[in-house]
Amino acid sequence: MNQKLGSGSLCFSKAPFIISTASVVGKKEGEGPLKNYFDVIGSDEKFGEENWEAAESALQKAALSLTLGKVNRKSEDVRYLFAGDLLGQTIASSFGLKEFEIPLFGLYGACSTCGESLSLAAMNVAAGYADCVAAVTSSHFASAEKQFRFPLEYANQRPKSATWTVTGSGAFLLATEEQAKEWNVKPIAKITGVTTGKIVDFGVKDSMNMGAAMAPAACDLIYQHFQDFTSTPEDYDHIITGDLGTVGSEILVGLLKEKGYDISAVHEDCGVKIYDGEKQGTGAGGSGCGCSAVTLSGYYLKQLKEKRIHKILFVPTGALLSTVSFNEGQTVPGIAHGVVIERI
Repeated sequence: MNQKLGSGSLCFSKAPFIISTASVVGKKEGEGPLKNYFDVIGSDEKFGEENWEAAESALQKAALSLTLGKVNRKSEDVRYLFAGDLLGQTIASSFGLKEFEIPLFGLYGACSTCGESLSLAAMNVAAGYADCVAAVTSSHFASAEKQFRFPLEYANQRPKSATWTVTGSGAFLLATEEQAKEWNVKPIAKITGVTTGKIVDFGVKDSMNMGAAMAPAACDLIYQHFQDFTSTPEDYDHIITGDLGTVGSEILVGLLKEKGYDISAVHEDCGVKIYDGEKQGTGAGGSGCGCSAVTLSGYYLKQLKEKRIHKILFVPTGALLSTVSFNEGQTVPGIAHGVVIERI
């Protein structure tokens, strides 16, 4: 029986398996430190499409197609699809995935969407509502800049605290142990638990400093996870945040030390890992839905599969703002979602 823990966590008695995953990224991401880990690196930032939004849809379509193809599956083998992105009305997902004709739950958790989609997908499989589900998310530098900040032609100067929205999409296929055996698929890893985050608002109003806005939510989630699971930082090979960058990561470590937990020895951030900030001019690091998705898919799941690491706490973070809320002078609330992933 699945077990409810504390105020926001679940521990799965029959852990859902991640049986396939794929990462598709843009040219800049393909020039970074993780270039050898991604499945596809695009040479054209529009991916053959006419505009940035269509390009992001193409990313999702390619990522899910590749994920299914790796295990010789078709869209009709998937019961539900959990997907989201940063664009208004999640149009990257709806236009990118419509041809698959899979029952869809459209999600918006800002840059935490990968954690949200994996959490909900794992819950469905663990509860017996589906034998196989997919989780997909994406972001695109140009489409995000166009929606949330300035047109690229404006060529505005970026402060050092700003992060660079990752162009990329990550897709994951989750299934029961029985389904994996029936399909003769060797699983990559398993999701053994989740902790769902709350909206946390420390009053930050600087939309160019997403790390500072999201770090308190990451702190709240990780602290709650430790309490619910009665665990400590030493129980994990890595505690991986999604997109705090260098600024937010430093704030997070400090906030958790105030609560009695020192994660500095095991903490890593996808936004820091995906770019070489000095050489690539990406400021404080990477962000966007695709940042944590492609880094988990391309890098960390490979480490688990190859048994280089045993257990991770994956914590993508999101800034819950829009151009409307920002222009009306609202703060930037944050949210985080935690997923415990272990090797088989």
